[in-house]
Amino acid sequence: MWDQGWGQMNLLRKSRPNEEVLKDPEVSQEARDKIERIEKYKSYFYDYWDMKPTGIYTETTFLESEAVTYLVIASPYNKIKAKDHCFPFMGCFPYLGFFSQKKAMSYADDLRQESQQEWQTYVRPVYAYSTLGYFEDRILSSFFHYPDDQLAELVFHELFHTLFFIKDEVDLNEALASYFAREMALNFFSVSDREKQVRSAKKRRQDVINRYFVSLVNKLNEKYAEKTFKNPKEAENFRDEYLEKELKPAMKKLCEKEGEENCYWVKKAWNNASLAAFLTYEDKGNEIEEHHKKLGLSLKDFFKNLKESYAHYEKEDPEVSFTDFWLKGKGQ
Repeated sequence: MWDQGWGQMNLLRKSRPNEEVLKDPEVSQEARDKIERIEKYKSYFYDYWDMKPTGIYTETTFLESEAVTYLVIASPYNKIKAKDHCFPFMGCFPYLGFFSQKKAMSYADDLRQESQQEWQTYVRPVYAYSTLGYFEDRILSSFFHYPDDQLAELVFHELFHTLFFIKDEVDLNEALASYFAREMALNFFSVSDREKQVRSAKKRRQDVINRYFVSLVNKLNEKYAEKTFKNPKEAENFRDEYLEKELKPAMKKLCEKEGEENCYWVKKAWNNASLAAFLTYEDKGNEIEEHHKKLGLSLKDFFKNLKESYAHYEKEDPEVSFTDFWLKGKGQ
Protein backbone atom coordinates (compact mmCIF):
# COMPACT_ATOMS: atom_id res chain seq x y z
CA MET A 1 0.00 0.00 0.00
CA TRP A 2 2.90 2.38 0.75
CA ASP A 3 4.33 1.72 -2.70
CA GLN A 4 1.04 2.66 -4.35
CA GLY A 5 0.83 5.88 -2.36
CA TRP A 6 4.40 6.82 -3.19
CA GLY A 7 3.85 6.07 -6.86
CA GLN A 8 0.73 8.22 -6.95
CA MET A 9 2.53 11.14 -5.32
CA ASN A 10 5.34 10.79 -7.88
CA LEU A 11 2.82 11.12 -10.71
CA LEU A 12 1.51 14.31 -9.14
CA ARG A 13 4.96 15.69 -8.36
CA LYS A 14 6.35 15.16 -11.88
CA SER A 15 3.42 16.74 -13.70
CA ARG A 16 3.42 20.07 -15.54
CA PRO A 17 0.47 22.39 -16.29
CA ASN A 18 -0.98 21.72 -19.73
CA GLU A 19 -0.58 25.34 -20.86
CA GLU A 20 3.14 25.06 -20.12
CA VAL A 21 3.50 21.76 -21.95
CA LEU A 22 1.59 23.03 -24.98
CA LYS A 23 4.05 25.93 -25.33
CA ASP A 24 7.13 23.74 -24.94
CA PRO A 25 8.89 23.24 -28.33
CA GLU A 26 10.68 20.21 -26.88
CA VAL A 27 7.35 18.37 -26.62
CA SER A 28 6.34 16.62 -29.85
CA GLN A 29 3.47 18.02 -31.89
CA GLU A 30 1.74 14.64 -31.64
CA ALA A 31 1.80 14.80 -27.82
CA ARG A 32 0.52 18.37 -27.83
CA ASP A 33 -2.30 17.41 -30.19
CA LYS A 34 -3.30 14.56 -27.88
CA ILE A 35 -3.36 16.88 -24.86
CA GLU A 36 -5.60 19.34 -26.68
CA ARG A 37 -7.96 16.53 -27.68
CA ILE A 38 -8.10 15.25 -24.09
CA GLU A 39 -9.01 18.74 -22.90
CA LYS A 40 -11.86 18.80 -25.45
CA TYR A 41 -13.09 15.37 -24.33
CA LYS A 42 -13.00 16.50 -20.71
CA SER A 43 -14.98 19.69 -21.48
CA TYR A 44 -17.55 17.66 -23.40
CA PHE A 45 -17.90 15.21 -20.51
CA TYR A 46 -18.67 17.87 -17.91
CA ASP A 47 -20.93 19.83 -20.30
CA TYR A 48 -22.83 16.66 -21.08
CA TRP A 49 -23.53 15.96 -17.41
CA ASP A 50 -24.06 19.67 -16.66
CA MET A 51 -21.32 19.68 -14.04
CA LYS A 52 -18.59 22.12 -13.14
CA PRO A 53 -15.20 20.85 -14.41
CA THR A 54 -12.71 19.66 -11.81
CA GLY A 55 -8.93 19.98 -11.85
CA ILE A 56 -8.57 16.49 -13.30
CA TYR A 57 -6.45 16.38 -16.48
CA THR A 58 -5.25 19.99 -16.18
CA GLU A 59 -1.65 18.78 -15.90
CA THR A 60 0.42 16.20 -17.77
CA THR A 61 2.96 13.66 -16.54
CA PHE A 62 5.44 12.11 -18.95
CA LEU A 63 6.20 8.56 -17.83
CA GLU A 64 9.50 6.72 -18.05
CA SER A 65 7.68 3.60 -19.25
CA GLU A 66 4.79 2.93 -21.63
CA ALA A 67 2.40 1.76 -18.89
CA VAL A 68 1.54 3.69 -15.76
CA THR A 69 0.87 0.70 -13.51
CA TYR A 70 0.96 -3.09 -13.56
CA LEU A 71 -1.83 -5.20 -12.14
CA VAL A 72 -1.16 -8.53 -10.50
CA ILE A 73 -4.09 -10.96 -10.67
CA ALA A 74 -3.78 -14.23 -8.78
CA SER A 75 -5.95 -17.34 -8.75
CA PRO A 76 -5.65 -20.70 -6.95
CA TYR A 77 -4.22 -23.53 -9.03
CA ASN A 78 -7.44 -25.56 -8.67
CA LYS A 79 -10.04 -22.82 -9.17
CA ILE A 80 -10.64 -19.84 -11.44
CA LYS A 81 -11.26 -17.09 -8.92
CA ALA A 82 -9.28 -13.88 -8.53
CA LYS A 83 -7.69 -13.26 -5.14
CA ASP A 84 -9.22 -10.21 -3.43
CA HIS A 85 -7.11 -7.36 -2.05
CA CYS A 86 -9.03 -5.15 0.38
CA PHE A 87 -8.40 -1.58 1.52
CA PRO A 88 -10.13 0.72 4.03
CA PHE A 89 -12.84 2.96 2.52
CA MET A 90 -12.26 1.75 -1.06
CA GLY A 91 -13.28 -1.88 -0.63
CA CYS A 92 -11.90 -5.00 -2.27
CA PHE A 93 -10.36 -5.46 -5.69
CA PRO A 94 -9.52 -8.67 -7.62
CA TYR A 95 -6.00 -7.40 -8.27
CA LEU A 96 -3.16 -5.40 -6.76
CA GLY A 97 -1.52 -2.57 -8.68
CA PHE A 98 2.13 -1.49 -8.73
CA PHE A 99 3.75 1.53 -10.35
CA SER A 100 6.92 -0.51 -10.81
CA GLN A 101 6.89 -3.47 -13.19
CA LYS A 102 9.79 -4.97 -11.25
CA LYS A 103 7.83 -4.83 -7.99
CA ALA A 104 4.77 -6.28 -9.68
CA MET A 105 6.77 -9.22 -10.98
CA SER A 106 8.39 -9.67 -7.57
CA TYR A 107 5.00 -9.76 -5.84
CA ALA A 108 3.73 -12.27 -8.39
CA ASP A 109 6.78 -14.45 -7.70
CA ASP A 110 6.15 -14.23 -3.95
CA LEU A 111 2.54 -15.34 -4.40
CA ARG A 112 3.57 -18.34 -6.47
CA GLN A 113 5.98 -19.41 -3.76
CA GLU A 114 3.61 -19.16 -0.79
CA SER A 115 3.86 -22.33 1.26
CA GLN A 116 0.20 -22.79 2.23
CA GLN A 117 -1.44 -21.90 -1.08
CA GLU A 118 0.19 -21.98 -4.47
CA TRP A 119 -1.17 -19.28 -6.74
CA GLN A 120 -1.09 -18.81 -10.47
CA THR A 121 -0.48 -15.20 -11.46
CA TYR A 122 -0.96 -12.84 -14.37
CA VAL A 123 0.65 -9.40 -14.70
CA ARG A 124 -0.84 -6.94 -17.15
CA PRO A 125 0.09 -3.34 -17.99
CA VAL A 126 -2.38 -0.52 -17.40
CA TYR A 127 -2.28 2.68 -19.43
CA ALA A 128 -4.87 4.69 -17.51
CA TYR A 129 -6.72 4.59 -14.21
CA SER A 130 -8.80 6.78 -11.93
CA THR A 131 -8.24 7.71 -8.27
CA LEU A 132 -12.04 8.19 -8.06
CA GLY A 133 -11.68 11.88 -7.31
CA TYR A 134 -9.35 11.45 -4.33
CA PHE A 135 -6.63 13.19 -6.36
CA GLU A 136 -6.67 15.45 -9.39
CA ASP A 137 -5.59 12.85 -11.91
CA ARG A 138 -3.03 13.83 -14.53
CA ILE A 139 -2.95 13.25 -18.24
CA LEU A 140 -0.36 10.51 -18.68
CA SER A 141 1.90 10.03 -21.68
CA SER A 142 0.60 6.45 -21.81
CA PHE A 143 -2.70 7.92 -23.08
CA PHE A 144 -1.01 9.05 -26.28
CA HIS A 145 -0.79 5.51 -27.66
CA TYR A 146 -4.56 5.45 -28.29
CA PRO A 147 -6.22 6.61 -31.54
CA ASP A 148 -8.75 9.42 -31.18
CA ASP A 149 -11.92 7.35 -30.80
CA GLN A 150 -10.36 5.06 -28.21
CA LEU A 151 -8.77 8.03 -26.45
CA ALA A 152 -12.18 9.67 -26.09
CA GLU A 153 -13.62 6.49 -24.62
CA LEU A 154 -10.66 6.21 -22.26
CA VAL A 155 -11.16 9.76 -20.95
CA PHE A 156 -14.93 9.31 -20.59
CA HIS A 157 -14.36 5.95 -18.88
CA GLU A 158 -11.94 7.29 -16.27
CA LEU A 159 -14.00 10.42 -15.61
CA PHE A 160 -17.14 8.32 -15.17
CA HIS A 161 -15.46 6.58 -12.24
CA THR A 162 -15.39 9.96 -10.47
CA LEU A 163 -19.17 10.29 -10.91
CA PHE A 164 -20.22 6.86 -9.77
CA PHE A 165 -18.45 4.09 -7.89
CA ILE A 166 -19.78 1.16 -5.88
CA LYS A 167 -17.66 -0.28 -3.12
CA ASP A 168 -16.71 -3.96 -3.54
CA GLU A 169 -18.25 -4.35 -7.04
CA VAL A 170 -15.28 -3.83 -9.34
CA ASP A 171 -16.72 -5.75 -12.27
CA LEU A 172 -19.90 -3.65 -12.33
CA ASN A 173 -17.92 -0.41 -11.94
CA GLU A 174 -15.77 -1.26 -14.94
CA ALA A 175 -18.70 -2.38 -17.05
CA LEU A 176 -20.67 0.78 -16.25
CA ALA A 177 -17.74 3.06 -17.07
CA SER A 178 -17.14 1.22 -20.35
CA TYR A 179 -20.79 1.34 -21.36
CA PHE A 180 -21.33 5.03 -20.62
CA ALA A 181 -17.98 5.92 -22.22
CA ARG A 182 -18.86 4.06 -25.41
CA GLU A 183 -22.27 5.74 -25.66
CA MET A 184 -20.79 9.17 -24.98
CA ALA A 185 -18.13 8.66 -27.66
CA LEU A 186 -20.83 7.87 -30.22
CA ASN A 187 -22.49 11.16 -29.34
CA PHE A 188 -19.26 13.16 -29.33
CA PHE A 189 -18.19 12.01 -32.78
CA SER A 190 -21.75 12.29 -34.15
CA VAL A 191 -21.56 8.75 -35.45
CA SER A 192 -24.15 8.15 -38.16
CA ASP A 193 -26.96 5.65 -37.68
CA ARG A 194 -25.45 3.51 -40.43
CA GLU A 195 -22.06 3.43 -38.73
CA LYS A 196 -23.74 2.71 -35.39
CA GLN A 197 -25.37 -0.31 -37.00
CA VAL A 198 -22.02 -1.51 -38.33
CA ARG A 199 -20.38 -1.10 -34.93
CA SER A 200 -23.33 -2.68 -33.18
CA ALA A 201 -23.17 -5.72 -35.46
CA LYS A 202 -19.44 -6.03 -34.79
CA LYS A 203 -20.00 -5.73 -31.06
CA ARG A 204 -22.73 -8.38 -31.17
CA ARG A 205 -20.29 -10.76 -32.86
CA GLN A 206 -17.68 -10.01 -30.19
CA ASP A 207 -20.30 -10.51 -27.48
CA VAL A 208 -21.27 -13.90 -28.90
CA ILE A 209 -17.61 -14.97 -28.83
CA ASN A 210 -17.00 -13.55 -25.35
CA ARG A 211 -20.10 -15.17 -23.87
CA TYR A 212 -19.16 -18.52 -25.37
CA PHE A 213 -15.64 -18.19 -24.03
CA VAL A 214 -17.01 -17.38 -20.56
CA SER A 215 -19.24 -20.47 -20.72
CA LEU A 216 -16.23 -22.63 -21.55
CA VAL A 217 -14.23 -21.12 -18.67
CA ASN A 218 -17.13 -21.74 -16.30
CA LYS A 219 -17.24 -25.32 -17.53
CA LEU A 220 -13.57 -25.67 -16.63
CA ASN A 221 -14.34 -24.33 -13.17
CA GLU A 222 -17.05 -26.97 -12.78
CA LYS A 223 -14.58 -29.65 -13.80
CA TYR A 224 -12.10 -28.33 -11.24
CA ALA A 225 -14.74 -28.66 -8.50
CA GLU A 226 -15.37 -32.29 -9.41
CA LYS A 227 -11.74 -33.33 -8.99
CA THR A 228 -9.15 -33.57 -6.24
CA PHE A 229 -5.57 -32.94 -7.31
CA LYS A 230 -2.48 -34.38 -5.68
CA ASN A 231 -0.43 -31.29 -6.49
CA PRO A 232 -0.52 -28.05 -8.54
CA LYS A 233 1.24 -29.65 -11.48
CA GLU A 234 -1.50 -32.24 -11.87
CA ALA A 235 -4.11 -29.44 -11.90
CA GLU A 236 -2.06 -27.51 -14.44
CA ASN A 237 -1.88 -30.51 -16.76
CA PHE A 238 -5.62 -31.02 -16.36
CA ARG A 239 -6.28 -27.40 -17.34
CA ASP A 240 -3.91 -27.45 -20.32
CA GLU A 241 -5.53 -30.61 -21.65
CA TYR A 242 -8.96 -28.97 -21.41
CA LEU A 243 -7.70 -25.84 -23.16
CA GLU A 244 -6.07 -27.71 -26.03
CA LYS A 245 -8.68 -30.41 -26.58
CA GLU A 246 -11.92 -28.58 -25.80
CA LEU A 247 -11.75 -24.83 -25.31
CA LYS A 248 -9.41 -23.75 -28.13
CA PRO A 249 -10.89 -26.01 -30.84
CA ALA A 250 -14.38 -24.79 -29.89
CA MET A 251 -13.25 -21.15 -29.94
CA LYS A 252 -11.49 -21.58 -33.29
CA LYS A 253 -14.64 -23.02 -34.81
CA LEU A 254 -16.75 -20.13 -33.50
CA CYS A 255 -14.23 -17.51 -34.64
CA GLU A 256 -14.36 -18.91 -38.16
CA LYS A 257 -18.16 -18.86 -38.09
CA GLU A 258 -18.26 -15.23 -36.88
CA GLY A 259 -15.57 -14.08 -39.31
CA GLU A 260 -13.07 -13.27 -36.56
CA GLU A 261 -9.73 -13.67 -38.32
CA ASN A 262 -7.50 -12.74 -35.36
CA CYS A 263 -8.84 -15.29 -32.87
CA TYR A 264 -7.28 -13.89 -29.68
CA TRP A 265 -8.94 -16.53 -27.51
CA VAL A 266 -7.07 -19.31 -29.31
CA LYS A 267 -3.69 -17.59 -29.61
CA LYS A 268 -3.32 -16.47 -25.99
CA ALA A 269 -1.52 -18.66 -23.44
CA TRP A 270 -4.02 -18.89 -20.60
CA ASN A 271 -3.66 -19.80 -16.93
CA ASN A 272 -6.21 -19.58 -14.10
CA ALA A 273 -5.23 -15.99 -13.26
CA SER A 274 -5.57 -14.63 -16.81
CA LEU A 275 -8.86 -16.51 -17.18
CA ALA A 276 -10.08 -14.92 -13.94
CA ALA A 277 -8.99 -11.49 -15.18
CA PHE A 278 -11.02 -11.95 -18.36
CA LEU A 279 -14.14 -12.93 -16.41
CA THR A 280 -13.78 -9.88 -14.16
CA TYR A 281 -14.05 -7.41 -17.00
CA GLU A 282 -16.35 -9.16 -19.47
CA ASP A 283 -19.40 -10.47 -17.69
CA LYS A 284 -21.61 -7.41 -16.99
CA GLY A 285 -21.52 -5.21 -20.10
CA ASN A 286 -24.26 -7.05 -21.97
CA GLU A 287 -26.60 -6.97 -18.98
CA ILE A 288 -26.21 -3.19 -18.69
CA GLU A 289 -26.99 -2.65 -22.36
CA GLU A 290 -30.03 -4.93 -22.17
CA HIS A 291 -31.25 -3.15 -19.02
CA HIS A 292 -30.89 0.22 -20.76
CA LYS A 293 -32.93 -0.97 -23.74
CA LYS A 294 -35.55 -2.48 -21.44
CA LEU A 295 -36.03 0.80 -19.58
CA GLY A 296 -36.16 2.77 -22.83
CA LEU A 297 -34.46 5.81 -21.33
CA SER A 298 -32.04 8.38 -22.70
CA LEU A 299 -28.46 7.98 -21.52
CA LYS A 300 -28.88 10.84 -19.04
CA ASP A 301 -32.10 9.40 -17.63
CA PHE A 302 -30.51 5.97 -17.49
CA PHE A 303 -27.75 7.43 -15.33
CA LYS A 304 -30.38 9.10 -13.16
CA ASN A 305 -32.09 5.73 -12.74
CA LEU A 306 -28.74 4.20 -11.76
CA LYS A 307 -28.10 6.80 -9.07
CA GLU A 308 -31.64 6.66 -7.70
CA SER A 309 -31.55 2.87 -7.60
CA TYR A 310 -28.26 2.95 -5.71
CA ALA A 311 -29.62 5.47 -3.18
CA HIS A 312 -32.62 3.18 -2.65
CA TYR A 313 -30.30 0.19 -2.37
CA GLU A 314 -28.19 1.84 0.33
CA LYS A 315 -31.27 2.88 2.29
CA GLU A 316 -32.87 -0.54 2.09
CA ASP A 317 -29.58 -2.43 2.61
CA PRO A 318 -30.76 -5.75 1.11
CA GLU A 319 -28.75 -8.95 1.42
CA VAL A 320 -27.82 -8.98 -2.27
CA SER A 321 -25.24 -7.17 -4.37
CA PHE A 322 -26.22 -3.95 -6.11
CA THR A 323 -25.65 -5.79 -9.40
CA ASP A 324 -28.46 -8.21 -8.57
CA PHE A 325 -30.60 -5.48 -7.03
CA TRP A 326 -30.44 -3.18 -10.06
CA LEU A 327 -29.97 -5.47 -13.05
CA LYS A 328 -31.97 -8.49 -11.89
CA GLY A 329 -34.53 -6.88 -9.59
CA LYS A 330 -33.64 -9.06 -6.61
CA GLY A 331 -34.46 -7.70 -3.20
CA GLN A 332 -36.91 -5.13 -4.57
